[in-house]
Amino acid sequence: MIRTLAITHTHEVKVGLPLEEIHMDDYAWIWTDFSSPTVEEADLLNTYFHFHPLAVEDCMFVLQRPKLDFYDDTQFLVLHALNPDTLHAEEVDLFLNHNLIVSFHHRQLPEIDEAWSQIIQHAHDRKVWARGPIACAYTLIDMMVDRYFPTLYSIEDELAEIENQGSNESVEDLMNQVFDLRGRLLKLRRTIVPMRDLMYRIVNSQHIQNSGEHKVYFSDIYDHLLKLADMIEADREMTSDLRDSYISLNSNRMNNIMKTLTVITVIFMPLTLIAGIYGMNFAQMPELNWKYGYAIVMAVMFMLGGGMVVWFIRRGWFK
Repeated sequence: MIRTLAITHTHEVKVGLPLEEIHMDDYAWIWTDFSSPTVEEADLLNTYFHFHPLAVEDCMFVLQRPKLDFYDDTQFLVLHALNPDTLHAEEVDLFLNHNLIVSFHHRQLPEIDEAWSQIIQHAHDRKVWARGPIACAYTLIDMMVDRYFPTLYSIEDELAEIENQGSNESVEDLMNQVFDLRGRLLKLRRTIVPMRDLMYRIVNSQHIQNSGEHKVYFSDIYDHLLKLADMIEADREMTSDLRDSYISLNSNRMNNIMKTLTVITVIFMPLTLIAGIYGMNFAQMPELNWKYGYAIVMAVMFMLGGGMVVWFIRRGWFK
Protein backbone atom coordinates (compact mmCIF):
# COMPACT_ATOMS: atom_id res chain seq x y z
CA MET A 1 0.00 0.00 0.00
CA ILE A 2 1.25 3.48 -0.89
CA ARG A 3 -0.13 6.63 0.70
CA THR A 4 0.90 10.21 0.17
CA LEU A 5 0.75 13.33 2.29
CA ALA A 6 1.51 16.62 0.54
CA ILE A 7 1.94 20.01 2.21
CA THR A 8 1.40 23.03 -0.02
CA HIS A 9 3.35 26.26 0.26
CA THR A 10 0.38 27.70 2.15
CA HIS A 11 0.50 24.74 4.57
CA GLU A 12 -2.62 23.05 3.30
CA VAL A 13 -2.71 19.28 3.68
CA LYS A 14 -3.55 17.01 0.80
CA VAL A 15 -3.75 13.30 1.52
CA GLY A 16 -4.01 10.39 -0.87
CA LEU A 17 -2.85 12.03 -4.08
CA PRO A 18 -1.67 9.54 -6.75
CA LEU A 19 2.05 9.74 -7.32
CA GLU A 20 1.63 10.52 -11.02
CA GLU A 21 -0.40 13.62 -10.13
CA ILE A 22 2.20 15.05 -7.77
CA HIS A 23 4.53 17.76 -9.07
CA MET A 24 7.21 18.56 -6.56
CA ASP A 25 7.33 22.27 -7.43
CA ASP A 26 3.70 22.65 -6.40
CA TYR A 27 4.31 21.57 -2.82
CA ALA A 28 6.51 22.60 0.09
CA TRP A 29 7.26 18.97 0.91
CA ILE A 30 5.77 15.51 0.49
CA TRP A 31 5.70 12.33 2.54
CA THR A 32 5.21 9.04 0.71
CA ASP A 33 4.72 5.95 2.85
CA PHE A 34 5.23 2.41 1.54
CA SER A 35 3.45 0.03 3.93
CA SER A 36 3.65 -3.69 3.14
CA PRO A 37 4.31 -2.84 -0.52
CA THR A 38 3.89 -5.26 -3.38
CA VAL A 39 6.79 -5.99 -5.73
CA GLU A 40 5.38 -3.52 -8.26
CA GLU A 41 4.99 -0.82 -5.62
CA ALA A 42 8.49 -1.40 -4.23
CA ASP A 43 9.90 -1.05 -7.73
CA LEU A 44 8.78 2.60 -7.71
CA LEU A 45 11.77 3.38 -5.50
CA ASN A 46 13.82 2.83 -8.64
CA THR A 47 11.54 3.82 -11.46
CA TYR A 48 9.76 6.84 -9.95
CA PHE A 49 12.01 8.22 -7.20
CA HIS A 50 15.32 7.09 -8.74
CA PHE A 51 16.97 6.43 -5.39
CA HIS A 52 20.43 4.94 -5.28
CA PRO A 53 20.43 1.19 -6.12
CA LEU A 54 22.37 0.30 -2.95
CA ALA A 55 19.79 2.03 -0.76
CA VAL A 56 16.94 0.32 -2.61
CA GLU A 57 18.69 -3.02 -2.17
CA ASP A 58 18.94 -2.41 1.57
CA CYS A 59 15.17 -1.87 1.64
CA MET A 60 14.52 -5.23 0.03
CA PHE A 61 16.81 -7.34 2.19
CA VAL A 62 15.94 -7.15 5.87
CA LEU A 63 17.15 -6.98 8.55
CA GLN A 64 19.79 -4.25 8.22
CA ARG A 65 21.56 -2.72 11.19
CA PRO A 66 20.43 0.87 11.94
CA LYS A 67 22.59 3.18 9.89
CA LEU A 68 22.84 6.50 8.07
CA ASP A 69 24.12 6.73 4.47
CA PHE A 70 24.50 9.71 2.17
CA TYR A 71 23.68 9.53 -1.57
CA ASP A 72 24.08 12.85 -3.41
CA ASP A 73 21.30 15.07 -2.01
CA THR A 74 19.46 12.23 -0.27
CA GLN A 75 20.03 10.76 3.19
CA PHE A 76 19.12 7.13 3.74
CA LEU A 77 18.30 5.93 7.25
CA VAL A 78 17.64 2.41 8.47
CA LEU A 79 15.62 2.46 11.71
CA HIS A 80 14.28 -0.24 14.01
CA ALA A 81 10.80 -0.22 15.46
CA LEU A 82 9.98 -2.74 18.17
CA ASN A 83 7.41 -5.50 17.99
CA PRO A 84 6.07 -5.60 21.58
CA ASP A 85 4.82 -9.17 21.25
CA THR A 86 7.98 -10.85 19.94
CA LEU A 87 10.50 -8.13 20.91
CA HIS A 88 11.94 -8.47 17.43
CA ALA A 89 13.02 -5.42 15.47
CA GLU A 90 10.87 -4.18 12.59
CA GLU A 91 12.91 -2.35 9.96
CA VAL A 92 11.82 1.08 8.76
CA ASP A 93 13.76 2.73 5.93
CA LEU A 94 13.71 6.48 5.35
CA PHE A 95 14.77 8.50 2.31
CA LEU A 96 15.16 12.15 3.18
CA ASN A 97 15.97 15.29 1.20
CA HIS A 98 15.00 18.97 1.30
CA ASN A 99 11.37 18.52 0.14
CA LEU A 100 10.69 14.79 0.27
CA ILE A 101 10.54 11.99 2.80
CA VAL A 102 9.82 8.40 1.81
CA SER A 103 9.25 5.72 4.43
CA PHE A 104 9.41 2.04 3.54
CA HIS A 105 8.44 -0.86 5.84
CA HIS A 106 7.33 -4.42 5.19
CA ARG A 107 4.65 -4.49 7.89
CA GLN A 108 2.05 -1.98 8.99
CA LEU A 109 3.29 -0.26 12.14
CA PRO A 110 1.22 1.75 14.62
CA GLU A 111 4.15 4.15 15.14
CA ILE A 112 3.95 5.21 11.50
CA ASP A 113 0.18 5.66 11.71
CA GLU A 114 0.51 7.83 14.83
CA ALA A 115 3.19 9.97 13.22
CA TRP A 116 1.03 10.28 10.09
CA SER A 117 -1.93 11.52 12.14
CA GLN A 118 0.19 13.91 14.18
CA ILE A 119 1.77 15.49 11.11
CA ILE A 120 -1.64 16.02 9.51
CA GLN A 121 -2.88 17.58 12.73
CA HIS A 122 0.03 20.03 13.05
CA ALA A 123 0.78 20.68 9.39
CA HIS A 124 -0.79 24.15 9.62
CA ASP A 125 1.68 25.23 12.32
CA ARG A 126 4.29 27.06 10.28
CA LYS A 127 6.72 27.36 13.18
CA VAL A 128 6.74 23.62 13.73
CA TRP A 129 6.57 22.24 10.21
CA ALA A 130 8.33 24.87 8.11
CA ARG A 131 11.28 22.45 7.82
CA GLY A 132 8.94 19.64 6.81
CA PRO A 133 10.91 16.46 6.04
CA ILE A 134 13.42 16.76 8.89
CA ALA A 135 10.61 17.44 11.38
CA CYS A 136 8.69 14.51 9.92
CA ALA A 137 11.72 12.25 10.37
CA TYR A 138 12.06 13.41 13.97
CA THR A 139 8.40 12.59 14.65
CA LEU A 140 8.77 9.11 13.19
CA ILE A 141 11.87 8.29 15.21
CA ASP A 142 10.38 9.78 18.38
CA MET A 143 7.29 7.59 18.02
CA MET A 144 9.45 4.49 17.61
CA VAL A 145 11.60 5.25 20.63
CA ASP A 146 8.60 6.09 22.83
CA ARG A 147 7.24 2.59 22.18
CA TYR A 148 10.38 1.03 23.65
CA PHE A 149 9.54 2.27 27.14
CA PRO A 150 6.33 0.32 27.94
CA THR A 151 7.99 -2.99 27.08
CA LEU A 152 10.97 -2.27 29.28
CA TYR A 153 8.78 -1.01 32.12
CA SER A 154 6.77 -4.26 32.04
CA ILE A 155 10.00 -6.27 32.36
CA GLU A 156 11.06 -4.13 35.32
CA ASP A 157 7.68 -4.77 36.97
CA GLU A 158 8.21 -8.51 36.56
CA LEU A 159 11.67 -8.20 38.07
CA ALA A 160 10.27 -6.35 41.07
CA GLU A 161 7.57 -8.99 41.51
CA ILE A 162 10.13 -11.80 41.41
CA GLU A 163 12.29 -9.98 43.94
CA ASN A 164 9.37 -9.38 46.31
CA GLN A 165 7.66 -12.79 46.06
CA GLY A 166 10.64 -14.99 45.27
CA SER A 167 10.52 -16.81 48.60
CA ASN A 168 7.12 -18.31 47.76
CA GLU A 169 8.30 -20.22 44.69
CA SER A 170 10.76 -22.98 44.03
CA VAL A 171 14.30 -22.08 43.05
CA GLU A 172 13.87 -23.88 39.72
CA ASP A 173 10.82 -21.77 38.79
CA LEU A 174 12.57 -18.58 39.84
CA MET A 175 15.65 -19.44 37.80
CA ASN A 176 13.49 -20.09 34.73
CA GLN A 177 11.79 -16.72 35.14
CA VAL A 178 15.11 -14.91 35.58
CA PHE A 179 16.64 -16.51 32.50
CA ASP A 180 13.50 -15.69 30.50
CA LEU A 181 13.78 -12.03 31.53
CA ARG A 182 17.48 -11.97 30.66
CA GLY A 183 16.66 -13.29 27.20
CA ARG A 184 14.04 -10.61 26.66
CA LEU A 185 16.40 -7.90 27.87
CA LEU A 186 19.00 -9.15 25.42
CA LYS A 187 16.49 -8.83 22.57
CA LEU A 188 15.72 -5.27 23.63
CA ARG A 189 19.40 -4.47 23.86
CA ARG A 190 19.97 -5.67 20.30
CA THR A 191 17.40 -3.12 19.13
CA ILE A 192 18.09 -0.17 21.41
CA VAL A 193 21.90 0.00 21.42
CA PRO A 194 22.26 0.20 17.60
CA MET A 195 19.52 2.85 17.54
CA ARG A 196 21.41 4.80 20.21
CA ASP A 197 24.58 4.67 18.12
CA LEU A 198 22.67 5.81 15.04
CA MET A 199 21.11 8.71 16.89
CA TYR A 200 24.54 9.76 18.16
CA ARG A 201 25.73 9.92 14.56
CA ILE A 202 22.68 11.94 13.50
CA VAL A 203 23.14 14.41 16.34
CA ASN A 204 26.79 14.93 15.45
CA SER A 205 26.38 14.89 11.66
CA GLN A 206 26.85 18.05 9.64
CA HIS A 207 25.34 16.58 6.49
CA ILE A 208 21.69 16.20 7.46
CA GLN A 209 19.77 18.89 5.61
CA ASN A 210 18.16 21.54 7.82
CA SER A 211 19.12 19.58 10.92
CA GLY A 212 20.66 22.50 12.81
CA GLU A 213 17.44 23.91 14.23
CA HIS A 214 16.14 20.42 15.02
CA LYS A 215 19.33 19.05 16.54
CA VAL A 216 17.99 19.75 20.02
CA TYR A 217 15.01 17.48 19.26
CA PHE A 218 17.21 14.67 17.99
CA SER A 219 19.37 15.14 21.09
CA ASP A 220 16.26 14.57 23.18
CA ILE A 221 15.66 11.25 21.39
CA TYR A 222 19.31 10.37 21.96
CA ASP A 223 18.86 11.08 25.69
CA HIS A 224 15.86 8.75 25.75
CA LEU A 225 17.91 6.00 24.11
CA LEU A 226 20.73 6.55 26.61
CA LYS A 227 18.21 6.19 29.41
CA LEU A 228 16.83 3.01 27.88
CA ALA A 229 20.31 1.53 27.45
CA ASP A 230 21.17 2.35 31.06
CA MET A 231 17.92 0.80 32.27
CA ILE A 232 18.63 -2.39 30.33
CA GLU A 233 22.13 -2.67 31.77
CA ALA A 234 20.79 -2.06 35.29
CA ASP A 235 18.09 -4.69 34.79
CA ARG A 236 20.62 -7.18 33.43
CA GLU A 237 22.78 -6.61 36.50
CA MET A 238 19.73 -7.16 38.68
CA THR A 239 18.94 -10.44 36.95
CA SER A 240 22.58 -11.47 37.41
CA ASP A 241 22.33 -10.67 41.12
CA LEU A 242 19.06 -12.60 41.40
CA ARG A 243 20.57 -15.53 39.52
CA ASP A 244 23.63 -15.60 41.78
CA SER A 245 21.44 -15.29 44.88
CA TYR A 246 19.23 -18.19 43.82
CA ILE A 247 22.26 -20.32 42.98
CA SER A 248 23.76 -19.55 46.40
CA LEU A 249 20.43 -20.25 48.08
CA ASN A 250 20.08 -23.54 46.26
CA SER A 251 23.65 -24.51 47.14
CA ASN A 252 23.03 -23.61 50.79
CA ARG A 253 19.88 -25.76 50.86
CA MET A 254 21.76 -28.66 49.32
CA ASN A 255 24.55 -28.26 51.87
CA ASN A 256 22.04 -28.33 54.72
CA ILE A 257 20.42 -31.45 53.31
CA MET A 258 23.78 -33.16 52.87
CA LYS A 259 24.81 -32.14 56.38
CA THR A 260 21.63 -33.56 57.85
CA LEU A 261 22.03 -36.83 55.95
CA THR A 262 25.69 -37.02 57.00
CA VAL A 263 24.80 -36.54 60.68
CA ILE A 264 22.14 -39.26 60.51
CA THR A 265 24.55 -41.61 58.76
CA VAL A 266 27.32 -40.99 61.31
CA ILE A 267 24.92 -41.61 64.21
CA PHE A 268 23.78 -44.94 62.80
CA MET A 269 27.26 -46.19 61.83
CA PRO A 270 28.28 -47.42 65.35
CA LEU A 271 24.75 -48.71 65.95
CA THR A 272 24.94 -50.67 62.72
CA LEU A 273 28.37 -52.01 63.80
CA ILE A 274 26.97 -53.30 67.09
CA ALA A 275 23.93 -54.81 65.39
CA GLY A 276 26.20 -56.38 62.78
CA ILE A 277 28.45 -57.97 65.40
CA TYR A 278 25.54 -59.58 67.22
CA GLY A 279 24.01 -60.70 63.95
CA MET A 280 26.95 -62.93 62.91
CA ASN A 281 25.35 -66.13 64.36
CA PHE A 282 28.52 -67.55 65.95
CA ALA A 283 27.71 -70.26 68.51
CA GLN A 284 30.49 -69.29 70.95
CA MET A 285 29.31 -65.79 71.84
CA PRO A 286 28.78 -65.63 75.64
CA GLU A 287 26.72 -62.47 75.45
CA LEU A 288 24.04 -64.35 73.51
CA ASN A 289 23.13 -66.35 76.60
CA TRP A 290 22.82 -63.40 78.95
CA LYS A 291 19.36 -62.93 80.35
CA TYR A 292 19.62 -59.12 80.09
CA GLY A 293 22.03 -59.02 77.13
CA TYR A 294 19.44 -57.64 74.68
CA ALA A 295 18.36 -54.89 77.06
CA ILE A 296 21.95 -53.94 77.82
CA VAL A 297 22.93 -53.78 74.13
CA MET A 298 19.86 -51.67 73.29
CA ALA A 299 20.62 -49.33 76.18
CA VAL A 300 24.21 -48.95 75.01
CA MET A 301 23.01 -48.21 71.46
CA PHE A 302 20.53 -45.57 72.67
CA MET A 303 23.13 -43.97 74.93
CA LEU A 304 25.70 -43.97 72.12
CA GLY A 305 23.24 -42.45 69.63
CA GLY A 306 21.98 -39.88 72.11
CA GLY A 307 25.49 -38.94 73.12
CA MET A 308 26.48 -38.36 69.50
CA VAL A 309 23.41 -36.19 68.92
CA VAL A 310 24.27 -34.06 71.98
CA TRP A 311 27.89 -33.77 70.82
CA PHE A 312 26.82 -32.68 67.29
CA ILE A 313 24.47 -30.08 68.73
CA ARG A 314 27.26 -28.64 70.87
CA ARG A 315 29.52 -28.57 67.83
CA GLY A 316 26.86 -26.54 65.97
CA TRP A 317 26.24 -29.07 63.19
CA PHE A 318 22.48 -28.49 63.34
CA LYS A 319 22.67 -24.70 62.90
